[in-house]
Amino acid sequence: MPAPFLALLAIIGGYFLGSIPTGYWVGLRWGGIDIRTQGSGSTGATNVLRTLGRGPALLVLLVDTLKGAAAVALGWALGSPWWVVLAALLAVIGHSRSCWLGFQGGKSVATSLGILLAMAWPVALATFGVWLLGLAFTRIVSFSSILAAVAAPVLMWVTAQPLPYLLFALAGGVYVIATHRRNIERLLAGSEPRIGQKLAQSS
Repeated sequence: MPAPFLALLAIIGGYFLGSIPTGYWVGLRWGGIDIRTQGSGSTGATNVLRTLGRGPALLVLLVDTLKGAAAVALGWALGSPWWVVLAALLAVIGHSRSCWLGFQGGKSVATSLGILLAMAWPVALATFGVWLLGLAFTRIVSFSSILAAVAAPVLMWVTAQPLPYLLFALAGGVYVIATHRRNIERLLAGSEPRIGQKLAQSS
């Protein structure tokens, strides 16, 4: 197939995989709520955890992770690591800017984890380890996610992964950090909630 057509398939397929609004659907079905009106307003697993509890949050985490892995599989089906990276980046964007939710969404952390698992699982596990360490010391999910976003491209480079994967980790990491800009403001103000706290309680 012509390269422009393959690129278009990667863009459209990756975006629509990422844009599946898992947290929103779980909020409606499980709790009868619009998760966007609760807590931080994010549709990701952390806000679902604070609002609905562990079961719904685990479901959201699992599906959002699978979305990322599916985007990588799509890229490989198209035949090139560059299509993998293109589909993966659009899945990350789709999760946080879902066309089904007025271009709102989550922070793309779980989707990025699924992408890393499908791209280079040792890097994914090491990045997850960094996230766990950050969480163990601070009990702040957003800080741990930002730390993991910084660690991912470093780990890609240290483990000598292919250039397309390194570029994805750099671009994806910057994007994930950008989606946490409000969290960064609260971190600097000392008002970011820890695990077990609701956002309203920390304000």
